[in-house]
Amino acid sequence: MQPPSRLKEKLFYGWVVVANLLVMGTAIWGIRFSFSVFFKSLESEFNLTRAATSAIFSTQMVLGGVFTILGGWVADRYGPKVLFLFLGIITGLSLLLTSQTNALWQLFFTYSLLLAMGTSPMYVGAMSTASRWFDRKRGLAMGIASSGAGLGLLIVAPFATYLITQFGWRMTFLIYGMIAWLVVIPLSRLLKREPSEVGALPDGEEYSEGYPSDTEKEGEKIQPIGLSLREAFRTRSFWMVIFLFLFFASSLLLILTHLIPHITDIGYSPVEAATVISLVGGSALVGRVLLGIASDRIGRKAALVICTLLCAIAMIWLLWAKDLWMFYLFAIVFGVAWGGMGPTSAALIGHTFGLGKIGAILGALDAGYNVGAAIGPIIGGFVFDISHSYFVAFLYGALAMLLATVFVTLIRREMEKF
Repeated sequence: MQPPSRLKEKLFYGWVVVANLLVMGTAIWGIRFSFSVFFKSLESEFNLTRAATSAIFSTQMVLGGVFTILGGWVADRYGPKVLFLFLGIITGLSLLLTSQTNALWQLFFTYSLLLAMGTSPMYVGAMSTASRWFDRKRGLAMGIASSGAGLGLLIVAPFATYLITQFGWRMTFLIYGMIAWLVVIPLSRLLKREPSEVGALPDGEEYSEGYPSDTEKEGEKIQPIGLSLREAFRTRSFWMVIFLFLFFASSLLLILTHLIPHITDIGYSPVEAATVISLVGGSALVGRVLLGIASDRIGRKAALVICTLLCAIAMIWLLWAKDLWMFYLFAIVFGVAWGGMGPTSAALIGHTFGLGKIGAILGALDAGYNVGAAIGPIIGGFVFDISHSYFVAFLYGALAMLLATVFVTLIRREMEKF
């Protein structure tokens, strides 16, 4: 291991890891959450109803629940370098194959299955890795590491809209597949599992005098403590987080899937609609950092309650939004709240269950997110096909976020019980 005296002479490597997670997340999350940009192109190309079009994305989210659990296991067992290399390869392959599809069943394989395999473990991989590198600054680090979701949406939505307008949806998928390979695969090689690999402690702290100590031999790793997945599974808080994720994700993906179709249905152009969804992504960047810092200062649970309540308020506002400025205001409030959900919930989970098996626990909990993410788009499509309006669907989204708030308040620290 590197002598501790040299740690002050250069940047703590944890921030290098966080920066890499940010860039890779921008590519992977941007691709995953850009489905609404392609929504009407696929709907028209394959002559689908909105419920059927939504099912393409919803199936991806259902399958993502399985791959998220596997991704958490891989992150704990083999480390982030192996996990993110795999994600980059499969994501690029998925998009390249999707660009060549000619039938709906092919989309369910290339997009729903392969893209679920390539993108769904992103959250658990990023959060479990960032968790191990930081303690006092964990909220901030997670906020930055997970900002790729907002930054990806900010960049991908308008760029994809431009590419579709100029070259069509097939070429756009082809271009994004190449981007996934060129960005994620090289950066994955720079990741490290934990601070002990560079001779440091979390937050870049130095070892005390006598390093290495009598209880820690040269070359050994400091193992973080925490509940096993089986122990966490038996707690009430585990299920409170599952339902929190389910209701939050159903509301979020309802918006990310149907907001652009809703705005264009009213009469605005695809470019104007893409601007709104981009503003959601840009605001999410602010929310991830600000609420990540807030969670370090006011507490994980309090920050998370703020996020869920802001989401509910924004959804209620959306019910009557008609003018562009109203959609812009919705995008800002909803984006900040959505952005804050990632780091605050991950930090709360680490505080609740410990970091020993954080990858596996996050993976299992994220299965609830993926189920909710599958439900939301289907609800939106089904409601629209029946009523030709999203009013009832958006009302459901607001109620779902209020229920999520209740589940946050019921989460308790479980470490002391074991």
